[in-house]
Amino acid sequence: MENCVFCRIVSNELPSVKVYEDDDVVAFLDIAPVNKGHVLVIPKEHFETILDIPDDVLKKLIVVVKKLSEAVKDALKSDGISIAMSNYKAAGQVIPHAHFHI
Repeated sequence: MENCVFCRIVSNELPSVKVYEDDDVVAFLDIAPVNKGHVLVIPKEHFETILDIPDDVLKKLIVVVKKLSEAVKDALKSDGISIAMSNYKAAGQVIPHAHFHI
């Protein structure tokens, strides 16, 4: 999508601090972190919600979420991590591109 902030990050039109990237998934530091180490994990292709993501892409996405969750936990020596995802504006989704928060 042309005006999607996350799609513009994927295409390198907007700057970001990427911490992971492969053919289907990209992860980057949140521009306004809630906590230290706040990472966003997104599919490169534009899907609005978890319900729109094809299963094969969702499987890849969640494996990256798990891998990066462990990396964030270890790097920050934290006792725990939160993983969140909001779907649709009514649930608090601000950017209409599916994404997980770590």
